[in-house]
Amino acid sequence: MTRAFVCPGQGSQAVGMGVELAKAFAAAREVFQEVDDALTQSLSRLMAEGPEGDLLLTENAQPALMAVSVAVVRVIERESGKRLSDLASFVAGHSLGEYSALAAAGSLSVPDAARLLKLRGQAMQKAVPVGEGAMAALLGADLDQARALAAEAAQGQVCDIGNDNGPGQVVLSGAKAAIDRAIQLAPSKGIKRAISLPVSAPFHSALMAPAAEVMKDALDKVSFRQPSVPVVANVRAAPVSDPTEIKRLLVLQVTGMVRWRECVLAMVEQGVTRQIEVGAGKVLTGLAKRIHKDLDAVAVHTPAEVEAFLKTV
Repeated sequence: MTRAFVCPGQGSQAVGMGVELAKAFAAAREVFQEVDDALTQSLSRLMAEGPEGDLLLTENAQPALMAVSVAVVRVIERESGKRLSDLASFVAGHSLGEYSALAAAGSLSVPDAARLLKLRGQAMQKAVPVGEGAMAALLGADLDQARALAAEAAQGQVCDIGNDNGPGQVVLSGAKAAIDRAIQLAPSKGIKRAISLPVSAPFHSALMAPAAEVMKDALDKVSFRQPSVPVVANVRAAPVSDPTEIKRLLVLQVTGMVRWRECVLAMVEQGVTRQIEVGAGKVLTGLAKRIHKDLDAVAVHTPAEVEAFLKTV
């Protein structure tokens, strides 16, 4: 059985995430301390106690989700006595989760990942004034339907496909007026439902160009290594291992579409039969079966889930 470890993106955060893991395993506590030290803030306390409003802030949610994903991987490695390269053939992550995957695979240090994600969250928030951008989930839409809808709704404004999450779940991102038009037009395009998402910025759209510039400058100053296993990149939907290429794709990822459906299919084509979602929530586990019916998917976050997974390795 060929495994892939995948790391969730924004939206999976919740107050209390990682608490039981840290109580049970020293490896998790060590990761959380590394992140706290790197950011000079007690992010682990915010994760444990809230307030929820502060944890939901993009600049906090992104490094917090990375911390939990990496903590799960480090716990699995220590408890099993195996390295990630012995446990998985690929890693991948949804949006910010790509940084989590890179840190888990040793391409990026945990402190660097935490600092980059804090900056990424701040830069994305600053790129577009609050209220001027929006995102909408198209339920029951395929990629071609979404593209046609986006083109018609744009009317000279930005209306991009931000995420291709899986069959029947495509997300549009762009100017609020254009996204509002898309929501109104969706039924006429045979799309079951279009729902406005409660997000603070139009992620993965051309409007994020100022944030991409910030990240390019920041990434240029950080040392990347070859990951211990290939990372399936969001914007390419293919495995990458070259540090220079990894950096380039992370910059493109800020404005580019998250090709998650294609990322999962690419791993299946490479022989992956089991997907392990490491970190908070179960969003990617839920998408897995919709993307490929034969893919065995499981989420690992709690001590009990860790123990259950360890019995399989």
